[in-house]
Amino acid sequence: MLQVALTGGIGAGKSLVAEYFAQLGAEVIDFDQLAREVVERGSEGFDEVISRFGDEVLRNGDLDRRELGRIVFSDPQAKADLEAITHPRIREAYLEFIDSQADDAIIIAQIPLLVESKNSYPFDLAITVSSAKENRIARLRTRGLKDYEIEQRMAAQASDLAREEIADIVIQNDGDLDQLLRQVENIYEDRLFPLRLKAK
Repeated sequence: MLQVALTGGIGAGKSLVAEYFAQLGAEVIDFDQLAREVVERGSEGFDEVISRFGDEVLRNGDLDRRELGRIVFSDPQAKADLEAITHPRIREAYLEFIDSQADDAIIIAQIPLLVESKNSYPFDLAITVSSAKENRIARLRTRGLKDYEIEQRMAAQASDLAREEIADIVIQNDGDLDQLLRQVENIYEDRLFPLRLKAK
């Protein structure tokens, strides 16, 4: 099994890169999805979030993720408190996923906060997706985020340079989709697949 971390700043295009890897045969797991699942209504994580942040992050009985995001991306202590609730549960969910996979699988773990996780996962390789700030902002605007929300979220994340410093491979996503796909194909065929065979 080959465990690969795929990271990148918000709006860099890591979700699309993950889709391309999945099309090539990799098993992809999205840590953002895990983060949502570990605080679903009825879970211990949900109860801890409500205990810490109060009813203001509730809407119709469920977490109001936009309101929660507004709070944590403007308050470093609130962000740290939320991560203390979610990160151990995310790690546990990831290890359970790994246990369910074939021994020769290529795992792509889409993890935005790789730098912030301080290498607490057993990844064999790290890939980061980088993109010019103006391109990232344009993509995020199409998702409906307001400029102040974009700035808050970018400021709360590690820089592209910090991600590139810990990455084994950097994907530059400032061209068209064909260019991006070719980069992913080359990495999969020339780097990941041979490493998996070597591990066997």
